[in-house]
Amino acid sequence: MTSRVTAAIDAAHAAGRGAFVGYLPLGFPDLATSIDAAVALAEAGADVLELGPPYSDPVMDGVVIQEATQTALAAGFRLRDTFTAVREIAARVDVPILVMTYWNPVLQYGVDRFADDLAAAGGAGLITPDITPDAAPEWIAASERTGLDRVFLAAPTSTDERLRMIAAESTGFVYTVSTMGITGERAELDAAARTLVGRLRDFGAGHACVGIGISTPDQVAGVVEYADGAIVGTALVRALRDGGVSAMTETARALAAGTPRRAV
Repeated sequence: MTSRVTAAIDAAHAAGRGAFVGYLPLGFPDLATSIDAAVALAEAGADVLELGPPYSDPVMDGVVIQEATQTALAAGFRLRDTFTAVREIAARVDVPILVMTYWNPVLQYGVDRFADDLAAAGGAGLITPDITPDAAPEWIAASERTGLDRVFLAAPTSTDERLRMIAAESTGFVYTVSTMGITGERAELDAAARTLVGRLRDFGAGHACVGIGISTPDQVAGVVEYADGAIVGTALVRALRDGGVSAMTETARALAAGTPRRAV
C-alpha cells in the first residue's frame, strides 16, 4: 500500500521544496477550534499534519505544548475524540494526518482497535516518541495490516545498530530529533541534526524530517537544505494560544515560505 505521507513529501520535492510538517494538539483550546486550526494549517501550506492527543505526562513536550494539552484535558478531551477530529479534518482537507501519541494510551485503548479506528477515520499513521521498533511488534503488525505509517524517532545519541533498525522499520519518514531535550523554540539548531540525517541515509532511511526546536522560516530553510522536511510545533501552538486560528495561520504561511530549496 502506498504511503500517503511519502507521497506528500515526494510531491513537495517535485515542486522544489522540502516538506512542512505542522504539529497542533487536539482539543486546544477546545475540540472544535482544534479541528478548525488543523484545517487552516493544511490550507496554509502544511504538507503533513501532526496532531497530538493530550496526555497527562507529556515527558517530551516543552512548556507551551504542555500547557495546551493540560487545557485540553481540563476541557474534557478523551482519547476517542482523536478519531472524531481526524475524521472531520480528513473530510475537509486532502493532507495526510499523523497522530503523535505516547504509547500508553494506544496500549490501553488496544493496539489493533486503535489502528482500525484511526484508519477508518482517514488517518495516515502514528508518530510514537516513546517506543522503539524492537518493543513494538504488535504495532508493526497492526500497521502492516491497516496500511498506516509508523514513524519512529532517531536521536543524535542513537547507536548505529539502533539507527539501522529505525531506518528499516519506519515508514513515511524518520522523525529526526535535532537536539537532545524537550520540544520548544531555540535560537540555534544543533548541528548534530545534519550528521544524524546523513547517518540515517547511510542506513537506508527513505525520508528523514527534522523536528525539535524549529520555530522560524530561516530555521526551516536551513533544515530543508539537508533533510526531507521540517517539523514545527511550538511556534504554531504559541500563535494559536496568543492570537487564535488567524494568528496561527499567518505563522504557518510564514513557515511554509521557508521550504523552497536553494540552488547549490
